[in-house]
Amino acid sequence: MFRRLMSFDEAKNAINQHIKPQPLGTEEVPLLEAHSRVLSQDVTSDLDIPPFSRSTVDGYAVKAEDTYGAEENTPAKLKVCGTVNVGEPPQIRVAKGEAAEIVTGAPIPDGADASVMVENTQRNGAELLVYRAVTKSENVMKKGSDIKKGETALKAGTVLGTSEIGVLAALGATKAKVYKVPVVAVLSTGGEVTEPGGKLPPGKIYDINAYSLSAAVLEAGGKPVYMGVVPDDKEQLRKALEHALASADAVITSGGVSVGPHDLTPKTVDSLGEPGLIVCGVAVKPGKPTTVGLVGRKPVFSMPGHPTSALLLFHLLVRPVIQGFAGRPVREIAVVKAVAGARMFSAKGRRTFVMVKLKRADSGGLVAEPVETGASGAITTLAKADGFVEVPADEQFIDAGEEVAVSLLKSAS
Repeated sequence: MFRRLMSFDEAKNAINQHIKPQPLGTEEVPLLEAHSRVLSQDVTSDLDIPPFSRSTVDGYAVKAEDTYGAEENTPAKLKVCGTVNVGEPPQIRVAKGEAAEIVTGAPIPDGADASVMVENTQRNGAELLVYRAVTKSENVMKKGSDIKKGETALKAGTVLGTSEIGVLAALGATKAKVYKVPVVAVLSTGGEVTEPGGKLPPGKIYDINAYSLSAAVLEAGGKPVYMGVVPDDKEQLRKALEHALASADAVITSGGVSVGPHDLTPKTVDSLGEPGLIVCGVAVKPGKPTTVGLVGRKPVFSMPGHPTSALLLFHLLVRPVIQGFAGRPVREIAVVKAVAGARMFSAKGRRTFVMVKLKRADSGGLVAEPVETGASGAITTLAKADGFVEVPADEQFIDAGEEVAVSLLKSAS
């Protein structure tokens, strides 16, 4: 199945050509369940926010011109005509030479156009002394100054965070129309893999990939469904994949994609339906055995069994697809400039991704130090790494001291 490896660019192009990651539909969810969901349509305000002009301080609502010239030694003298309470419409009107007692958030009464802070006043019964002049609209949040009626408050494609939820609540919404969350089935293969939770049998390893890949799916905006560990048996693998495809929008497997006698995944995926395999091996290190298939409209991403390889290729190839299915903006991985702290070699004929940790040099610039792995299976490699440096397939190495572009893994979600 690996007679000709695709270049990394060829693999990406094949995925983009065959898989169109459009949102998978819409639904309406309660506002309290809408956090991290993606709006499926623009939200237009049916009212002004705030719906009335209101005081931003405790003090007195006044006509600004009545305070002009007020100073510590020559205060303006006004008559208190009443009180405005928060949460109810004003029952008074402020005439020339008058002031209304007001609290923060209360509506500005008719006739008033500013508020004086209580700290700048002195009250003696109905007489109010104002020791500091205010300008028109001072200490007043005007009607519609935050959001105007008819204005687009939030745009489709916005990921709802705490602030956006607050905006919807301010508009009186109790629900939000959002894109559906793509369901991604995640399963592991291999006779050596066992599920965490029990005592580790001799010769076995715990299922690392299903959990780390499920977390990566969550970060990309999907809903992972763990399908368990499937042994190296053709029929059991086929049934597991058919079940996964029937219950999910996409499938991610790990293991069983190399060239060993028990590596059954590529042929099994290819037999499940058209168009079948679209990528079967990529000229990269780590991650050469990565396989991508398409059954109908549902993609099957088969990642290597090595944890670092699986997670790296997920970020590079799978993450954008899941983000697209979720209606999320597909952002390129952030890149920073640094200086290579040591020589970085490429694998002959393969684009090589060297995991690096960034540190600050005495000069203030960044230095990219390769993370020693020993093997691509080290799960701690990505935990230690801040990002990776690409060494092109046609270059033997990047020398120490050369400027490099570091793709930041921490910003990949």
